[in-house]
Amino acid sequence: MKLRVSIVQQSLEWQDAAANRARFESLLEPLAGATDLVVLPEMFTTGFSMSPETLAEPPGGPTSEWLLQLARRLDAVVTGSVITQDGGRYYNRMLWARPDGALAHYDKRHLFRMAGEHAHYSPGEKALTVEWRGFRVCPLVCYDLRFPVFSRRRAELDYDLLVYAANWPAARRHAWRTLLMARAIENQAFVAGVNRVGTDGKDIEYVGDSAVCDFLGRHLVDLGAEPGIATVELDGAALREFRDRFPAHLDADRFTLETS
Repeated sequence: MKLRVSIVQQSLEWQDAAANRARFESLLEPLAGATDLVVLPEMFTTGFSMSPETLAEPPGGPTSEWLLQLARRLDAVVTGSVITQDGGRYYNRMLWARPDGALAHYDKRHLFRMAGEHAHYSPGEKALTVEWRGFRVCPLVCYDLRFPVFSRRRAELDYDLLVYAANWPAARRHAWRTLLMARAIENQAFVAGVNRVGTDGKDIEYVGDSAVCDFLGRHLVDLGAEPGIATVELDGAALREFRDRFPAHLDADRFTLETS
């Protein structure tokens, strides 16, 4: 059982959804038939904006349609987060677009109060785990990375791959790199973290460090500080063998997570 994961590290045009979609489309077309999962950054159509009143899309809006069309052409899931208005509220919503036309989503649970995100967006209430080509995948967003209980949720190993889409500033680069490895080690799972590069409309600098780690926390690929796309093949059989040989999860603490 293998899963090809492509991480896409790029700069973003500030608050210009059409320009960002066009750019990503041209970059991703060569991946058709060569990947199973494409991961884009957090708020990949706008950058990390606190202006949802002018930027939010409805469910099934233009970016949702674009993701589904792209997923069909690539024959792969395409995922990343988009500013969304739903039920009178704004969400930082991670969309999971499948090539068969199915669209799932996860709303970012932990809102980054240091940037005022909690004042503009509503937190998500439910985690999401999806099955894709033999792998169970848990998609999360940026600041969620700092919260190991939510990333784990329970002692049972109910996913094989954690995915984090982010706009993680350069000032906290060390934390990003360290926490990606920590989440992989403690959850005995593969971890893919995708961050942006460049400077946003608030003059905040991002240096990427998008990476995929294996279940021992070792980097399978690390894009460093430059724009780029990398595809890595994850070995599900190796993951299962490791979990059987070193079943640390059986000694994990039991807990109930309150999300309301």
